[in-house]
Amino acid sequence: MSRLLAVDLGERRIGLAIADTASGSVRPLATIRRSDTDRDGRSIGRLAAEQRADELVVGLPLNMDGTEGPQAEATRAWAAAVTELVGLPLAWRDERLTSEQAELRAGPAGRGRSGGPPSPAARAAYRARIDRLAAAAIAQAELDARLAARPYGR
Repeated sequence: MSRLLAVDLGERRIGLAIADTASGSVRPLATIRRSDTDRDGRSIGRLAAEQRADELVVGLPLNMDGTEGPQAEATRAWAAAVTELVGLPLAWRDERLTSEQAELRAGPAGRGRSGGPPSPAARAAYRARIDRLAAAAIAQAELDARLAARPYGR
């Protein structure tokens, strides 16, 4: 049994989710504000310890044709620095369309009190929720891939 801490890295925020390989459960965990890699690593390390995570699963932003572009390169560099600080093994998971899946799961952002657009705080809370749900989609994809790779009967 192991626990996976899934990471959806964005430009401003980092969505996190926890997955348990034994039970197959996935739970959105937190959204943290992105900072420098040292602070990001300390925050993720603290959450990984609290959740007893054994491994990090970082979403890799591939192009729609499956190739890696500048964003994937930047994500790889960030993850290398953070995993060195956290001290956990790292797995990569294709994150294409996870934000779209998260938005479908969450539904549209709510309207403001008077029926107009939501307040800036409500928009920020909605985006943070999307980031957590995207991390949960990354975790679920990793669990599904590991389950599919197991020999039948084990």
